[in-house]
Amino acid sequence: MATSPDAQAPDGKAAEANPGDGNAAAGTAPGSDNTEQPVKSRKRKLWLLGLLLLVILGAAAGWAWYTLVGRWEENTDDAYVNGNVVEITPLVTGTVTSIGADDGDLVHAGQVLLRFDPSDTEVALQSSRAKLARTVREVRGLYSNVDALKAQVQSRQAALKTARDNFNRRKALAQGGAISAEELSHAQDDVTTAQSAVDSARQQLNTSTALVDDTQVASHPDVMAAAAELRQAYLDNARTTLVAPVTGYVAKRTVQLGQRLQPGAATMAVIPLDEVWIDANFKETQLRKMRIGQPVHVTADLYGDDIEYRGTVQSLGAGTGSAFALLPAQNATGNWIKIVQRVPVRIQLDREQLQRHPLRIGLSTVVEVDLHDQDGPVLAQQPPQQATYSTQVYDQQLGEADALISRLIRDNSAAGKTAAP
Repeated sequence: MATSPDAQAPDGKAAEANPGDGNAAAGTAPGSDNTEQPVKSRKRKLWLLGLLLLVILGAAAGWAWYTLVGRWEENTDDAYVNGNVVEITPLVTGTVTSIGADDGDLVHAGQVLLRFDPSDTEVALQSSRAKLARTVREVRGLYSNVDALKAQVQSRQAALKTARDNFNRRKALAQGGAISAEELSHAQDDVTTAQSAVDSARQQLNTSTALVDDTQVASHPDVMAAAAELRQAYLDNARTTLVAPVTGYVAKRTVQLGQRLQPGAATMAVIPLDEVWIDANFKETQLRKMRIGQPVHVTADLYGDDIEYRGTVQSLGAGTGSAFALLPAQNATGNWIKIVQRVPVRIQLDREQLQRHPLRIGLSTVVEVDLHDQDGPVLAQQPPQQATYSTQVYDQQLGEADALISRLIRDNSAAGKTAAP
């Protein structure tokens, strides 16, 4: 028979009225919370233990790194490329007529950079040459006067001897009455006159000899004074041409054609990029183990980490940067706040690397100093034994001036009277 809906309704109510039957069908649902809590607790403990192990391992790694590496290294990114900026300044007043190089050009030592109008200095040079030639001839005249006065003294001495002989003969004749006393008196006067002439000639000889005594033409004071004037005039004329003292690259050109320049005026600079160094500004707390001669690794922002320069600590600064500032801090006035100071440390770079990867002044770098070597001093112990920087381009000018002076003296001197100044 078919079951009617009304007949099934009581059974459904009965099912709804017994919720416990559904819990029984679910099996272990009432006890699942008690079993999941220990599992979660164990997982949390494992995670905490792992985290603790990671912290311990990190601390151990940090301690090991500091012990083996970190405490033997000091680094800073407050480091910049520095070098010599050789200023080209005139030594004489002049008007610019030629400019031989511009910014960025490579110039070699002795290469012409500027030329001035040489008209005034050439006139002064010609006048000095004429004065030296005239002085040499005048000194030659002094030597000739000495020779003439020596001959005159000999002549006067011969005249004196003749006068004395005549007087002695007349004196013997006067004793026998052969001649008068007046004639004897005249003979005596002749002797006196001849003696006065000899004394006068000797005095003139002494005076002339004093002007040339123990000298030659080239070493005579008048000639040396005229030679000094010629040397100065020659140098002034030579200095109308400004040359590069060193080999490098031109920078900061400010001079223009037709500009009237005074001595000391800035015109341009020559920078030898093969002699640059690094000025690394380390904190004062980083200098405890830093010594001269320690190896250094340098990277420049220009090339990145791909290029690493080798260097050494050349010197540690004698003071902090603030102490040498244009307006140094006055810590004794007003409120005071302690600031960690920085000291410049000069790093010398490998020149071969600089040739392959040149640097420019002012570039930023990162410097790392290896502190393992503690044998070096903190400060330099010996003064420099030779000039740190020098140039010989100006020596030739003085040599040419001396050669010109020697030639003028030789050409205007008598044989046997010349000598190099």
